[in-house]
Amino acid sequence: QVQLVESGGGLVQPGGSLRLSCAASGFTFTLNNYVIGWFRQAPGKEREGVSCIGSRDGGTGYTDSVKGRFTISRDNAKNTVYLQMNSLKPEDTAVYHCAASKLVYGRRSCDLLRNTYNYWGQGTQVTVST
Repeated sequence: QVQLVESGGGLVQPGGSLRLSCAASGFTFTLNNYVIGWFRQAPGKEREGVSCIGSRDGGTGYTDSVKGRFTISRDNAKNTVYLQMNSLKPEDTAVYHCAASKLVYGRRSCDLLRNTYNYWGQGTQVTVST
C-alpha cells in the first residue's frame, strides 16, 4: 500500500525554522522516480502548492511567497523528501501535505498543479505564532 507520512510540524515563533519530512513506503520504485510536491492548506483557504522537486534531478520549484526561505531536498537512501522552512511568518501557518506523482520514467521537472499528483499524505500542522 502506497503511503506518504509527513512529520516535523509544530509551533514556532515568527522568524523560526522547521524541517518537515515526507517518508514514503509501498512505492514500486524509490522516490527519485516520482515528482514530489509540498502543499499547504490554511483554515478557510484552498490548498496551495508550496514547493516541488522533479524526478531524477529534474529541478525544484517554489511559490513566490516562500522563495529564499524554504528549501526542498530529497534523500534517496532514506526515501524521504524534506522541506526546510526558515524565517517563518504567521501567514505560513497551515497543514502541510506532501504528494507524489505517478511513476515517471527518466528526468522530469515539477510543477505545483494539484492534478499532477496522485498520492497524498495526511499532513502535519505548522503554526507560526508568538
